Amino acid sequence: MVLLREGMCPGLDRELLRGLRGADIRTVEGLVSSDIEELAQKCSVSYKALFAIRRVLLAQHAAFPVSGADLYEELLSSTAILSTGNPSLDKLLDSGVYTGEITELSGGPGSGKSQVCFGLAVNISHHLKQSVIYIDTTGGMTASRLLQMLQTETSNTQEQMEALQRIHVFRLFDVHALLDCLYDLCGGGLQRASVGGGSVKAVVVDSVSAVISPLLGGKQNEGMSLMIQVAAVLKTMAKDFSVAAVVTNHVTRSSGGEVQPALGASWSHIPRTRVLLQPAPSARPFSCCSLRSATLIKSSRQPCDIREDFDLQWWSRGEEGPSGKRKLDETHDESSLVL
Repeated sequence: MVLLREGMCPGLDRELLRGLRGADIRTVEGLVSSDIEELAQKCSVSYKALFAIRRVLLAQHAAFPVSGADLYEELLSSTAILSTGNPSLDKLLDSGVYTGEITELSGGPGSGKSQVCFGLAVNISHHLKQSVIYIDTTGGMTASRLLQMLQTETSNTQEQMEALQRIHVFRLFDVHALLDCLYDLCGGGLQRASVGGGSVKAVVVDSVSAVISPLLGGKQNEGMSLMIQVAAVLKTMAKDFSVAAVVTNHVTRSSGGEVQPALGASWSHIPRTRVLLQPAPSARPFSCCSLRSATLIKSSRQPCDIREDFDLQWWSRGEEGPSGKRKLDETHDESSLVL
């Protein structure tokens, strides 16, 4: 509630303020929602003067509606769709990960979360010639693995090195260091990383739960506050700088024994898209099979609970995919690489 004060806008003087209070109008909300003609008679002021004051107060304190057409135009001008480099995952994600949003990959150990993040980073840096911020909180990121994946994309050593230079890696192992890094990126770090290497199109946090989960539960109220801060800065970064924020998350068991993403109900509202990675149903237990199943558990574009199986070795193939039938470039269409 905003109280009316003398001088808030031209014409709102002490005398008029006294008259409005006599009519039991003490707030901006009360004034703009009242019948102006009736109120003018009660306060003995001109209708035109009171209408002008109401209009100014509306402009200062009320949110004006935006048309659906304007929102759609903003979406078209600011959103890019970044392919993961894997056609099955792109199909599940409606062509790839979207800038301006947070996408979450959840799964247990060995489910392929990091492998998918590596593949996304390689695809953006090599094929799209854009930069990626990769925040590693588990120590699982290795330059040799990135190079191995790049070597399947090109045999040109210079192209491999240029792609590696566009992947900026931060190794951080606690939530305070993560927050400091994210705030620095918003304060100019994204622009600095873009110099000479294409603009930053994705920020990957692998994994967000590794630094937040130890602080949750029991009487550790600080953990929830820090988690909300991480969520807020990721959302702001994604929206304001048109980058895709991609985070990985661990899994837990529900009371019914079902596998679900960690970090609880509060975090579940943060990502726009959530994907659960698990061993494919066809994979034998405890085997070294690289087949994985990706299930869409939250999305604003696709039906939930749809599933796609994919092979983690897709990013380690040679000239042809694991099936030996087609090259990666043949799987790309105009909808999977929108920049």
